[in-house]
Amino acid sequence: MKWKGRAGSSNVEDRRGMSGGKAIAGVGGGLGLIIVIIISLLGGNPDELIGNLGTTDQSSNVPYEETEQEKELSEFVSVVLADTEKVWTKIFRENGMEYIEPTLVLYTDSVDSACGAAGASVGPFYCPGDQKLYIDLSFYQELQTKFNAPGDFAMAYVIAHEVGHHVQTLLGTTEQVMPLRQKLSEEEFNKYLVRFELQADYFSGVWAKHAQGMGYLEEGDLDEALTAASAVGDDTLQKQAMGYVVPESFTHGTSEQRKGWFYKGYEKGTIQGGDTFNSKTP
Repeated sequence: MKWKGRAGSSNVEDRRGMSGGKAIAGVGGGLGLIIVIIISLLGGNPDELIGNLGTTDQSSNVPYEETEQEKELSEFVSVVLADTEKVWTKIFRENGMEYIEPTLVLYTDSVDSACGAAGASVGPFYCPGDQKLYIDLSFYQELQTKFNAPGDFAMAYVIAHEVGHHVQTLLGTTEQVMPLRQKLSEEEFNKYLVRFELQADYFSGVWAKHAQGMGYLEEGDLDEALTAASAVGDDTLQKQAMGYVVPESFTHGTSEQRKGWFYKGYEKGTIQGGDTFNSKTP
């Protein structure tokens, strides 16, 4: 991806070196539920977050020294965020709406959000309560080694997916889907979650289409994104972890579904093509 030398976003909040507390107030439906549901693009373990609930830990500030690699990564995610701002501002305007830019929070180890406290092990996540994306840059290394999805555009896909959740918040989709958790069985609600996540994949593909139109993509970038989407399918992750799959527990979609909806977004390039909820097959 051609990103060096381009301006980054002004909506980046750097909390690296600041340890998040573990207290969560008022958990019970609402945001407490959403943090478990949307916690991670890569199917982070909600139990690791839930284990923090009800405990307290004083926040502490630790002097943080940025490595050269981290400096480059922080600049990269800032540029990608700026690209998503340009793309979605344009798309929203074309559809008679206003795009409200989210904030991207860089952190190390743990962080507090309006959705509660989370550790880096949950992976990148979006919190609709404060409309912020949260990323520990060490995830970039995990993306390459644990998920075998190298390349800068694989990381760009991760950011674009979380921005996709922000788009869902602005469109009112999040507000419509999450209350269903109180009305449906876990298995039935998971079906909605899969379509919810696949729509975020679609929106990340929409962004990729426009990024290409702006001349930012290089040869192989699309393949990197598709590899990342495939690597984080529920079926692939469950096979790696357990040796078998449990389809009724899927919350993000299979590898083929995630690749398919990302690529569909890339082909269509519009909001209108991403109605995963009324599609006959996710």
